[in-house]
Amino acid sequence: MEERPKTEAPRARVERRQRDSVRDRCMQNLKIQQLESFRLPPGFRGRSAAFVQLWWIVQALLVKPLPQACYPLRRMLLRVFGARIGRGVRIRPGVEVTYPWKVVIGDHSWIGDNVTLYSLGPISIGANTVISQNAYVCAADHDYSDPAFAIRARAVTIEDEVWVASDAWVGPGVRIHAGAVVGARSTVTKDLPARMICVGNPCRPIKPRSTA
Repeated sequence: MEERPKTEAPRARVERRQRDSVRDRCMQNLKIQQLESFRLPPGFRGRSAAFVQLWWIVQALLVKPLPQACYPLRRMLLRVFGARIGRGVRIRPGVEVTYPWKVVIGDHSWIGDNVTLYSLGPISIGANTVISQNAYVCAADHDYSDPAFAIRARAVTIEDEVWVASDAWVGPGVRIHAGAVVGARSTVTKDLPARMICVGNPCRPIKPRSTA
């Protein structure tokens, strides 16, 4: 005769359900994000809290709303607060720089309207590079595996002769190599090779960049 599979005994079934119930309650009680435990690492800002607040006031009242033609004044104010900016750099109205003392911009580069340089970590932009309007360069992230949501500075490097087109997002720790093009609204999460056209979410190289 064919042997029938044994069914789970009622007592074993009850015990299993009890174990599952205990496990589910433990998982529900496990806190994976407790923001009251968040602490900014010592020296993370690179300047005192008062200096940071002073910069944000100057940025809100002067740097961002200055008319387009005021490139020299905008460069001067950023340099006063520690940014290293090369010759002939054009920084348009609405640009927001979190910590200018962590920003380097090479000669003759352009930073378009309403670009955000979220420079909690270092941001280095090479010479003859264009960061187009509304692009966002993010040089920090959080450790999502840490319930305290620890913040981490992660340097971003955008080399010479790069074009980051409008609305692109460049993520923490990324290096965009010389001559690359990042397409509009692309999301850059990994390093990009030199002299390549790169597009998409996530951003990937699709073809070489040619010259006329």
